[in-house]
Amino acid sequence: MDAFDRFWQWANKPLESKLTIPAELHRAVMELAPEDRRERAAVNQAAARIPDPER
Repeated sequence: MDAFDRFWQWANKPLESKLTIPAELHRAVMELAPEDRRERAAVNQAAARIPDPER
């Protein structure tokens, strides 16, 4: 599952769902223009710019 799938699975979850995503992923996607949030390549590219906390 890529960042696009993770974000949209979270965004479309039922209200009672406990599903979460990292705040960094949410921030990266929300910084995109609304129309770009529906483009897999744009979302995955934004997510790829998130610093890796392991480094």
